[in-house]
Amino acid sequence: MNRMKILALSVALIGALQAPAHAQRAKTGATPDAAPEIATGYADKVGKSSQKFMVAAANPLATQAGYQVLKQGGAAIDAAIAVQMVLTLVEPQSSGIGGGSFLVYSDGKRVQSYDGRETAPAAADEHLFQDKDGKPLSREAGIVGGRSVGAPGVLRMLELAHKQHGRLPWKVLFQPAIQLAENGFAVSPRLNALISHDKFLARDPVARDYFFDADGKPRAVGYILKNPELARTLREIADGGADAFYKGRIANDIAAKVAAHPTNPGKLTAADIAGYQAKERAPICSDYKKWTVCGAPPPSSGGIAIAQMLGILEYRDISPYKPVNGQLTAEGIHLFAEAGRLAFADRNRYVADTDFIPLPGKGVSAMLDKGYLKQRAALIGEQSMGTAPYGTPATMQVAWGTDNAIQTPSTSHFVAVDKFGAGMSMTTSVEDAFGARQMVDGFMLNNQLTDFSFDSQDADGPIANRVQAGKRPRSAMSPTLVFDKGTHKLVLATGSPGGSAIINYVAKVLVGTLDWDLNVQQAISLPNIGSRNGPTELEAGRVSREVVAQLKARGHDIREYDQNSGLQGIQRRTVNGKQEWFGGADPRREGVVLGD
Repeated sequence: MNRMKILALSVALIGALQAPAHAQRAKTGATPDAAPEIATGYADKVGKSSQKFMVAAANPLATQAGYQVLKQGGAAIDAAIAVQMVLTLVEPQSSGIGGGSFLVYSDGKRVQSYDGRETAPAAADEHLFQDKDGKPLSREAGIVGGRSVGAPGVLRMLELAHKQHGRLPWKVLFQPAIQLAENGFAVSPRLNALISHDKFLARDPVARDYFFDADGKPRAVGYILKNPELARTLREIADGGADAFYKGRIANDIAAKVAAHPTNPGKLTAADIAGYQAKERAPICSDYKKWTVCGAPPPSSGGIAIAQMLGILEYRDISPYKPVNGQLTAEGIHLFAEAGRLAFADRNRYVADTDFIPLPGKGVSAMLDKGYLKQRAALIGEQSMGTAPYGTPATMQVAWGTDNAIQTPSTSHFVAVDKFGAGMSMTTSVEDAFGARQMVDGFMLNNQLTDFSFDSQDADGPIANRVQAGKRPRSAMSPTLVFDKGTHKLVLATGSPGGSAIINYVAKVLVGTLDWDLNVQQAISLPNIGSRNGPTELEAGRVSREVVAQLKARGHDIREYDQNSGLQGIQRRTVNGKQEWFGGADPRREGVVLGD
């Protein structure tokens, strides 16, 4: 694609998708968790259908890169690599090669889960985010600098998946991002807003020179931003494989940057980076009514938590409580929020990196046992529980303290299906907006280690998700694939950014499509709702006052605020007797769907 076409696509698609946030935002109480990747608008979307292949990503230029790969005969995993490299450039606040990822993939015959989560340095211990008196550090002290940077996992994970499923050469998949980095791309309204909002980005001299002009002002909307350093980095990786990132110049540059931070140096070394390994793990697959739902296993908590929510809702059937004229019902919100409370109570108690910390009893099977979930569902009454107790899965032999990790919603998600029958769902993140606010070789470094608990134990014992050397912090990333239980055909691929709220965002789409018979765009566009075992959280201005009053009467502690999801979804559907793909993108972000 030539430069003029790239610029035209960037300005036209991104500009057209932005709109002012809802004029009326009802506020009740405080936002439960900080949301540094701010909401930047809402623009209604209608979805798109295709017959052969499809890709949906959080930025039009990334979607276009994936589309071109699929059109050239690439596999879904090939498209994923092209999309991720472009996102590294155009959405640096959310994801990139300096971060980590989870991928769920189906080749039409089997389902696989790939773990590209970052790891803690060999020199790290459970006191990493504590002061000399053992007290947790502040949010800023934890995130900004070198302390929070883990060994990045995205490239090793993509390389592993590509070796198994790629159809186009690795090198080819980097060309769209290299060309964009060299020629420049138009700064989008969302990127401009996030640069403007950030208090820490300009403290890093490299990031300041890149994201701000000579007067210290954020790069303006439409400014053609070039990144020759990233072009060089991507060219080396394209030529030399992931080893070019993990061994040699780039790894040394990362380690030096982390160690040299003037006030908050970190422990990550070049040896930690060189030793990083992506892992293939058994996906979390469970039956829900006439479907099989597959998600990511620990160290992601998403697959288990969503499976628990659906398992609970199988006993407290939510399907009769469909939205009426686009408005959610009080009973539907009540059941969804209570199921979330129960799942989050278990998540916050038990789930961590299972290479270090075992799950209760017999593991995943105990937490998803139908009898156990029936017992949990029986706790849902007419009134809200407020705070749900954690459960005791069968044969549980461990007791853990409660986690207090900082989990923030600066992440991205994309999905793709190819003409060969394969589909993928991938959530990718640098954790906070612009990660650790450290830029090196053209990309941002993650702050994923703050997904560990800052406390290492409480009165109940050691905390499962405490920092340990080489350990992967717990995540809420929830890439999800859904299959017809009878035919085993892929019927839905979805996922979202959003910190720990990801679990509720994705579960909302699953309920919307599977229980309420909405198309995936309609389900994505539904108001975001849920509970993380605290307040009942509602997307500001999108739930009627009558329904809010009904929920309060049932004991719900309501918090209304902008919930900045970034859902993408592709579903299989039948129209006039013929099957097709139908894709949707979140109206809260810049994403688009393309396919043939």
